[in-house]
Amino acid sequence: MRVVLTQDVPKLGESGTIQEVKDGYARNYLIPQGLASMATRGVVKQVEERQQAENRRIEKLEEEMRDLAGRIQATSLEIEARVGEQGRLFGSITTADIAERLSAAVGEDIDRRKIDLAEPIRTIGEYDLAVRLVGKLAPTVKVRVFDPDAPELAAEHQDEDAGEESATDDAQVDSDEAEAVDAETEENEAEASAETDTDETG
Repeated sequence: MRVVLTQDVPKLGESGTIQEVKDGYARNYLIPQGLASMATRGVVKQVEERQQAENRRIEKLEEEMRDLAGRIQATSLEIEARVGEQGRLFGSITTADIAERLSAAVGEDIDRRKIDLAEPIRTIGEYDLAVRLVGKLAPTVKVRVFDPDAPELAAEHQDEDAGEESATDDAQVDSDEAEAVDAETEENEAEASAETDTDETG
C-alpha cells in the first residue's frame, strides 16, 4: 500500500514523502497512529506539487547562499586550547564553539546544527568540517586546534598523520607488486601449458 507520511518515521521516511508499505503495517499502525494517510491520487498530486515548490525554494536559497559558502570555504579557524599528555584537551571543542568563531569570521550567524561534527573535538590537530547550509550546498571550513605552549605535541600529531599516509601508500605498493607477480605466474603457467599441449600433439 502507498501512504503519505504525516510525520517523520524512523527507518521509513520523512514527513511528506510517499512510501510503499505492507497493508497491515499501514492499516494497523501508521494510519491509526496519525503517522500516515492513504496515498490517493489527489493526495499524491498535492505531495508532488509541494515537493516541486520545496525544490524551487531550496534552489533559490542555494543561489542566495553561494557567496556565504565561498567565504566559509576560504576560512581557516585557529582555536587555542590547553592540552595534557598525548595531545588531549582539557575540555573539548564543540559545534557551538566553532559556530561562534565561524560566524565572527564570515560576518553572518551560522547555526551550530549545520556544522558536521559527530562528537566534540578532544585532541589538537587540523580538521576539515562540512557546514551544511542548505540542500547540497556544504562548504568546508578548516579548523586548527593548538596549544601555543606545546608545539611539539602538534608536530608529533602531524608526524603520526604523515606516517599513517605513508603506511597506506606502502601497503598499496605491496598490493600492486603482489598482483603483478600473480599475473606473471599465471602467464608463465599458461605458456607452459601451451607448450605441453604442442608437444603432445606433435
